[in-house]
Amino acid sequence: MTRLVELASRLANSHSLEYFIIGVIVANGVLLGLETSPSLVEKYGGFMHWGNQIALGIFIVEAAIKLLAHFPRSHRYFLDGWNVFDFLVIVFALVPATGQFAMVARLARLLRIVRLVSAIQDLRLIVAALVRSIPSVVHVILLMSIVVYIYAIMGYHLFHEHDPENWRNLGISLLTLFNIITLEGWTEVMNRAMERHPLAWIYFVSFVVLGTFVVINMFIAIIINNLDEAKRERLEELQSPPSSDQLLREIRATQEALNRLSERLDQDEQK
Repeated sequence: MTRLVELASRLANSHSLEYFIIGVIVANGVLLGLETSPSLVEKYGGFMHWGNQIALGIFIVEAAIKLLAHFPRSHRYFLDGWNVFDFLVIVFALVPATGQFAMVARLARLLRIVRLVSAIQDLRLIVAALVRSIPSVVHVILLMSIVVYIYAIMGYHLFHEHDPENWRNLGISLLTLFNIITLEGWTEVMNRAMERHPLAWIYFVSFVVLGTFVVINMFIAIIINNLDEAKRERLEELQSPPSSDQLLREIRATQEALNRLSERLDQDEQK
């Protein structure tokens, strides 16, 4: 059993398995895309079905290897959030694709593509940075909401009579400002407003500067800062001392290697 656990541990931590799983996820994603073509499904539906089943079987074997690698403390497998996600992908994929669960099963298969995030270390780092950014981003969104709300009320009072299409009420004004934030056709709205108010450019330019350049750059700065922190923590984890389980596995592997070497020496002496 010890040798089996050590083999599972080496497989779970090997780059070969990681690259193989990435390849399976990509191939399965292509297969799911091909299933959107009725003509291809009609001709090759059987092959597609077996392709999906084989991919699911590979994912089950991968999870079993990782669980075995943590034996006898297999519950530690679930301490990693990404392992929990991978396990849930497998559980949802086992939902029968018939009856009232048919749509759930089809949608659950799409989660296999999302597994690319858990399989590629750099993507996991980016997602971790995005999650860490949520509290700060919420405050930036709150600030942006206040700015947009104030400008929407100002825009309504200034332009609703001349340009009711874009400013006839508060809701439409908010939608117009959201469109301006995307920098899509905002000069047309500004030129129409300047027909009645020549100084309306001050309103639009100030909003674009605040809403687009300042706030969006704040978003970028927050995410980059959290990405740097996530990278720093990852480096600290890599530099941290090995756990007791890792030390025990190394000791067992060393003992087995010494035993094999001792047996070979005994055989050589007997010869």
